[in-house]
Amino acid sequence: MKQIWAPWRKTYIQQGIGKSPKRECVFCRIKKSKNKHDHLVIKKTLHSFALLNLYPYTVGHALAIPSKHVRSLTELNQVERLDLINLCCDLQEAIQKAYRPKGFNIGINLGTVGGAGLPKHVHIHVVPRWTGDSNFMSVLGDTRVISDTLASSHQLLTKIIKK
Repeated sequence: MKQIWAPWRKTYIQQGIGKSPKRECVFCRIKKSKNKHDHLVIKKTLHSFALLNLYPYTVGHALAIPSKHVRSLTELNQVERLDLINLCCDLQEAIQKAYRPKGFNIGINLGTVGGAGLPKHVHIHVVPRWTGDSNFMSVLGDTRVISDTLASSHQLLTKIIKK
């Protein structure tokens, strides 16, 4: 039996309790929120925003999200797409300075069959990678080891990205 303590997820889970299945998109709810810190928002631009992934593959795993609620990049105009891609670049640079990864996976999952967990609002994953980060814990134990807290990562990346 695998058991990992993750008490920071309690708030996220409780947000869904008692809600109707047609509740508002989580990204749109975060975009409207006045308290960006609680939602781990790292940066906001004119047409996009970035935040830490609540369920990271690795430390520093972040998301770049267009402010417009769309399913695909093709539904954004050129200015919105450029803003989103520039935000991805800013995230990559900040994560590089903060954690010194040896590489990155940067990608988009479109549609449920394409692997999108939230298929109705397109978003780009920026995932730092290190040699051996898919070690025996991930392969044999089906468990990821995240080496920093979300709060600490948020504070560090927010500080770096503001410079």
